[in-house]
Amino acid sequence: MLDSVHDECGIAAVYRLDESPDSGGEPYEGSVTKLVPDMLIDLQNRGQLAAGLTRYDENAAQLIDTYKQVGSVTDVFHLTHPDPGKFRAIVDEYSGRAAIGHTRYATCGKEGREYAQPFERHHGRKWKWFAFCFNGNIANYAEVRNQLLKQDKGDYHLAHDTDTELFMHHLSYANKGDEKPDFVEVFKHIADTVDGAYSLAFLNADGDLILARDPLGVRPLVYGFRGNLFGAASESLALANKGFDNLRDLEPGHLIHVRPDGYEIKQFAPSPRKAHCFFEWVYFANVASELNGKSVYLARNRLGEALADVEPLEVDSEECIAVPVPDTAKAACDAMAHRLGIPTKEGLIRNRYVGRTFIEGKNRKARVERKYTVLPEVVRGKKVFLVEDSIVRSTTLRVIVKMLKQYGGASEVHVRVACPPIMAPCSYGIDMSTVSELIAPQFFDEPVKGELAADGLAALAGDLGADSLRYLTVEELNGALGLSECELCEGCLTGEYPTSWGQKLYKEALLSRDCPTEGRTYERLGLGEEGEAGAGPEGSAQEVPLGASSPEDGS
Repeated sequence: MLDSVHDECGIAAVYRLDESPDSGGEPYEGSVTKLVPDMLIDLQNRGQLAAGLTRYDENAAQLIDTYKQVGSVTDVFHLTHPDPGKFRAIVDEYSGRAAIGHTRYATCGKEGREYAQPFERHHGRKWKWFAFCFNGNIANYAEVRNQLLKQDKGDYHLAHDTDTELFMHHLSYANKGDEKPDFVEVFKHIADTVDGAYSLAFLNADGDLILARDPLGVRPLVYGFRGNLFGAASESLALANKGFDNLRDLEPGHLIHVRPDGYEIKQFAPSPRKAHCFFEWVYFANVASELNGKSVYLARNRLGEALADVEPLEVDSEECIAVPVPDTAKAACDAMAHRLGIPTKEGLIRNRYVGRTFIEGKNRKARVERKYTVLPEVVRGKKVFLVEDSIVRSTTLRVIVKMLKQYGGASEVHVRVACPPIMAPCSYGIDMSTVSELIAPQFFDEPVKGELAADGLAALAGDLGADSLRYLTVEELNGALGLSECELCEGCLTGEYPTSWGQKLYKEALLSRDCPTEGRTYERLGLGEEGEAGAGPEGSAQEVPLGASSPEDGS
């Protein structure tokens, strides 16, 4: 994807058990902390803004302790620093038998260190002292925030504009009282309060590690074992690369409770249906991962084959080439080209050493030309089938098409997209929250599951500077993934969302599409008259009394 969208975020967890659950494998001794940065590197595709970890050590004065910074995983943990002592100092200081880790991209909240995860809440009681991190988004963010601020005559205060802090307050509330709570009840409270998506890792100073997945399973969460080590992560690759096996997906609405003597899996909320984010297979997940037991690479291969099966143009292996947009479209491009009998060529090269910079200015064309290089010797005089995994905003794609023709000398450029058009925003953890920022709704009247209007396709192709444009349909996408629409969240394609607040936010986004305002839709919606929380749609989370507990008050 050229105009990248981002997912919030990637999580990882490791726990050294007293005994191996299956009595097999070499016993692991010592701190698990040094495993976490490597796991986070394999989740770096899910967020590059900040990274961090929290460890638990029953023998330390700081039973749990958190380290986090803004930057990539390698920067935060000094993995490429000339002095290896920098990394060793971190893992020694934050050693422990258990740890959770996070890599972040901001879809809600600002970009400073204080917004990096994990979030830690100090307390004198061990089971009330905890840290947590999550992947996802609270759709009813404004409602939950407003209800929280109304509690106890306005005595509540929020220090951050982020749904992470809302989670922390509600986890604190669910841990209130004088007796350690049942974690099923804790996460039942979360499920009753939150409309949205979350895969969450929670670690307290009493040695409890909890991994929880929302009742629809929108975001992925995988767990496995390596001898006496328990591990969990947003994607299977992060576990497989560290030697974990017997990998399994945590079922929606379930949690795993891990302690030194073992683990338990329990259901904390009913799962009326599954709604896995289809975008994970198309774009977000690492191509070497498996999601819900399905290979991401093979899924993208099938998407490319589906494109080939509906290709309307005649192709010639002498004059036609297929060029993938680096890197997530390569598997689809290879499969499409193979089925069509034309060569795949890397006519567009990505400069992997161009990272985030704050001095490059606002000239998008210059930034794109710096990030991508066209190879004229590959594309000159050719009819280029430019294969992209998806199109969200299109501003960069226009520049790429122009580069292929103007600098590369391509005779024609035909854009093929291994995904249906993105017609609606996401409220579950992808940073596309408004209709006005999307390109497809400017050319198609409403979401459709079948073939798109030919005049709309021609007009959008012209806007991109391409000679033709072809998307997959929703039916073709589902067929390639081998999943039905009842197993997927495809709200951004169809305008049909699996939760009531997803649907409500879409209606709000449609109302404001022609007069866009600042901020994301889910951050704005929820205020009724005189700043009070809106009533919310039927079936959404309503007001939940929070008592007097806050993340900092020591209750």
